[in-house]
Amino acid sequence: MQLIRAKAPLRVSFGGGGTDLASYFDEHGGAVISATINKYAYGTLQPREGSGITVKSLDFDIVAKFEGTEALRYDGSLDLPKAVIKNFHPSQGLDLFLHTEAPPGSGLGSSSSMVVALIGLFKQWRGLPMTDYDVAELAYRIERQDLGIQGGKQDQYAAAFGGFNFIEFTRDTTVVNPLKIRKSVLNELEYRCLLVYTGKTRLSANIIQEQQQRTRSGQNLDALHATKQLAVRMKNALLQGKLDDLGALLHEGWEQKRQFASKVSSPEIEKVYEVARQHGASGGKVLGAGGGGFMLLYCDFERKHEVARELERIGARPSGVSFEPEGLQTWVAQ
Repeated sequence: MQLIRAKAPLRVSFGGGGTDLASYFDEHGGAVISATINKYAYGTLQPREGSGITVKSLDFDIVAKFEGTEALRYDGSLDLPKAVIKNFHPSQGLDLFLHTEAPPGSGLGSSSSMVVALIGLFKQWRGLPMTDYDVAELAYRIERQDLGIQGGKQDQYAAAFGGFNFIEFTRDTTVVNPLKIRKSVLNELEYRCLLVYTGKTRLSANIIQEQQQRTRSGQNLDALHATKQLAVRMKNALLQGKLDDLGALLHEGWEQKRQFASKVSSPEIEKVYEVARQHGASGGKVLGAGGGGFMLLYCDFERKHEVARELERIGARPSGVSFEPEGLQTWVAQ
C-alpha cells in the first residue's frame, strides 16, 4: 500500500500575538506578524484493508488502536488526530505515524502544525481541492470548536501558508498578506536572531483562559491595542529593512505582553531575558501564550555569541533560526 506523507512548519511570532483570540478580534479586529521556521510537524498515512485504525505518536510515545471511527472518543489522549480522522470519515483502515521537531507546549505552534499536517494527509489521499485557507480554517475549527482547546487563530494559518505573513482577523474573515521581504534582510535577520529553549514547557490553555477573561473585563485591552499597532510597525520595519528598529519593537512588545495575563512570564523567563539584554540582545519575547517554552532574541551581531554563551551558563539552550518559505507540503513516498 502507498505511503502518504505531510509536513507543516512551526512558527515564530514577532508581534500582535493575543489579538488573534476571538475574545479580542470579534470586537476590535486583530493583526499578527509571524514567520515559519525549518522545524516541522510530520505525518505519515498508510491506507490498509479493513476498518482498523492505528495511531503512533513519537512525541507522546503512544501507540493506540481503534476498531473504527465510532471508537474514537475524546479522552485527552491523541485527541487531535482522532478529531481529524472523525472529520474525514475514512471508509477503510489506516495507520498514522506522527512526530514533531519541538516538544508540545513549546510556544512554536506545534499542535496546530500537527493538525494542519494531518489534514494535509487526508487532502492528499482523497485528492481534495482544498485551498490553504480551507486547510487553516478547518484546523482552527477542529482545535477550537470540535475539541474546545483554548487558543488563537494565527498558528493554523501560519502552518498552512508558510513564510513571512501579516495576518488580519475579524469576526467574519481572515486575510493572509505574504510579505515580500528582501533576501538580504532575511539573511541578516537570521544572522541576528537566537531561538532559546528555556527548558520548561507549559499548558497554554490556562494562560489563555485568564487572558480572555481579562480581555472581556477590559483589563488588558490597552496592551492588546498597543501590540496590534506594534505588528504594523514591525511589518513596516521588515519591509524597509530597518532591523535595528525591529529589536527595539520586540522589547516594546514584550513589555506589553507581560500585561496580558499573570503567568505570561516567570522568574526563569525573566532571568533569561535579563541575562540576554545584559550581554547584547536589544529585544526579544517569549513565544506562544507564554509561561515557558521558547524565546526569540534579536542580538547585536558582534555579541550574539556572547549572548549564547551566557545563556548556556544559566541552563538555557540557544540555537540559530532558519526561516521556511513554504507552508504545508504533501507527497506520496516512492
